[in-house]
Amino acid sequence: MRVLEVLRVRGWNRGDLAILLCGVLGFLSLTFGAPLLKHGEAAVPTAELSAPFRATPSSAPWPLSGTGEASGAAPTTATAPAADATTPGPALPEASAPVRILYPAAAIDTAVHPLEPDTSAVATRTVEPPTTMDGYWLTPFGTPGNGSGNTTYIIGHSWEGRDAPFNHLSSAAVVGDTFDVVTATGTIPYRVDSVTTYLKDSLKDSPIWDMVPSRVVLISCYTEDPWGKNVVVSASPAAA
Repeated sequence: MRVLEVLRVRGWNRGDLAILLCGVLGFLSLTFGAPLLKHGEAAVPTAELSAPFRATPSSAPWPLSGTGEASGAAPTTATAPAADATTPGPALPEASAPVRILYPAAAIDTAVHPLEPDTSAVATRTVEPPTTMDGYWLTPFGTPGNGSGNTTYIIGHSWEGRDAPFNHLSSAAVVGDTFDVVTATGTIPYRVDSVTTYLKDSLKDSPIWDMVPSRVVLISCYTEDPWGKNVVVSASPAAA
């Protein structure tokens, strides 16, 4: 016999049915409500669990520094304000091989000799000058003077335990300094635009190898860490 028929037989009215249904619903709520609620809460992920953790990316320019920072650190650089591009440069003697460099503020007065590295050394930018106290001009690159088509590089060793001309680049070179490069066609004054220290293994990938006509770059070992770093002085022609 169906439930509704039983209810009719017993003569229950709509009010009785409402009371009965409320009781049934209350019973079900007390019996199953709490476990179902807990299950429902467990099924909904929280914001912490649903969103993957993302670390803030670190800024990692190329590895340059003067104080031994990690390889992602920025270079230690002093730079002069950019020159007005509309101002004509000074008149220069015709491009010719450098034979001497005179840099009074850094106590440099030394001969410069031509050095022609082999193809591998040029390609990898890992040139080792002869073990002397003189400077060496890298002939595959630029020549100082009028008509220069690339940067002129002059390199030299710093020495431990003895005074040498290039020792003073690390401590004495300052943006705004002037020095002279003597060539076969005349003497060219330069003004220092930047002084930068580089980790040796990052020097080959640095912007100093960009093609910049008439620029002169001086490179030596950084005296506070001669085995780990280089000091680089970049300069452009100055008015006489």
